[in-house]
Amino acid sequence: MDGGRPPTPAAIAAISAVCDRAEDAGGSPVIVELSGTPDRGWTGELTVGLVSKWERVLRRLERLPTTTIAVADGDCGGPALDALLATDIRIATPSLRLVPAMAEGATWPGMVLHRLAQQAAGTAAIRHAALFGTPLDAAQALALHLVDEVTNDPAVAVAAAVERTAGFAGTELAIRRQLLLDAHTVPFEEALGAHLAACDRELRRTSAEAAT
Repeated sequence: MDGGRPPTPAAIAAISAVCDRAEDAGGSPVIVELSGTPDRGWTGELTVGLVSKWERVLRRLERLPTTTIAVADGDCGGPALDALLATDIRIATPSLRLVPAMAEGATWPGMVLHRLAQQAAGTAAIRHAALFGTPLDAAQALALHLVDEVTNDPAVAVAAAVERTAGFAGTELAIRRQLLLDAHTVPFEEALGAHLAACDRELRRTSAEAAT
């Protein structure tokens, strides 16, 4: 994914197609290669409707019933940063810089700010990035848990991630990811029902497997 280009209907359709294949295939991880950050004026052809569709397709990527793995290289901003923060496993090269996209005199106020605040190890640590567009280098991104690994050989890291997550796919993975995503915003009393339902589902599944 080229972060240097704004979201377009074609890009949205491409991600939707990937999601279609992932949902149909079942089990195969989705690997996303990311780089680039938009230049000044990149929002010129955006509309609220297009941004809404972009955010919805990212949410679909975030909820896939299979592992999603990102490989980020160099400056990574705009759509590339959006997609990075929607994946499960994030592998970066040492040249990585997370660069919040700028509009006219301010950072872009998309859901990237929401994901940064949810996922970083402390909102204070990403305040300057969110407010002023200050880039985060690979070491900072790793320390903030925005990436999982920094390596000179991403191909080896991807292969290891694929092997490590083999067998983790399907509805059960999607349910656990959703419980994790909801943990920051859903109160305990409201979350309890969803967790109990997931536990009940797991007990029924394991009991059925034991009976066969």
